[in-house]
Amino acid sequence: MKKLSFLFFLLAGLLWLGCEEIPPVINPSAGNENPNEPTPVEDQQRQVLIEEFTGVRCVNCPAGSAAIEGLLEIYGQRLVAISIHAGSFAPPYPESQYDFRIDEGINLLSFLGEPLGYPTAVVNRKKFDGEFDLQLGRQQWAGFIAEELLGEPQVKIDIENAYSDEDRKLEVTATLYVQETIVGEEARISVAITENDVQDLQLTPESGTPDPNYKHKHVLRDMLTNYDGNPLSEGLTAGAAIVKDYTITLPNDWIADNCQVVVFVHLAGDKKEVLQVHHAGVTE
Repeated sequence: MKKLSFLFFLLAGLLWLGCEEIPPVINPSAGNENPNEPTPVEDQQRQVLIEEFTGVRCVNCPAGSAAIEGLLEIYGQRLVAISIHAGSFAPPYPESQYDFRIDEGINLLSFLGEPLGYPTAVVNRKKFDGEFDLQLGRQQWAGFIAEELLGEPQVKIDIENAYSDEDRKLEVTATLYVQETIVGEEARISVAITENDVQDLQLTPESGTPDPNYKHKHVLRDMLTNYDGNPLSEGLTAGAAIVKDYTITLPNDWIADNCQVVVFVHLAGDKKEVLQVHHAGVTE
């Protein structure tokens, strides 16, 4: 009962923040004995990608990160987050341990469009009705995520990771099970590596100066494809199973247990919409 009450008040808060109504949602992990256990691919539902643009010098960005964590509490495995450090707020401080900027992230900012303000994010790379571009303010995320979750997956994605502690080599096999034929649109696959709970400096409203104990969430560490994805030359025909393999050696300063492989299939023309996304832990 306490858990249901918590979800009720959390949803009420998100409704107050959002620009659109959110239909009642029960956490898909609620009631499971192991909420982190992956859903079998045959039972996979629509999953939504949120790509947050952020920076260690952005004083308002921790509020965006907290909002995403709240949404992840609600939607569980059906929401996948990537935090991209790019733009004028992203350069590290002289005392920073890490420079979270990578070339792919910088290119993604140009590819998806510069925001008017922060915090900002792109939901399923979709331009929603009434919007001028892909970038959305924090108060809009909840409503559009809920809207996207109502659809059926056009592709289902299975990820198998094989990781070796000895040489830190990671082999990724992504299998795409096409549910619906896509005609007249070029489809691509993107594969990213994110890391969670990376402790380093971040400017926050509470700290006044950069907080050295801040834990950065879902940091985009690398991509195993081009920043805008690799073309799926096979096309997407209902009933097809497409297998793609990738390999990377994780740098020594990444904590493998905190890393996730994120795979998503998306369009590549005037529309960039994500058809489906899935993620799996490197060491799971």
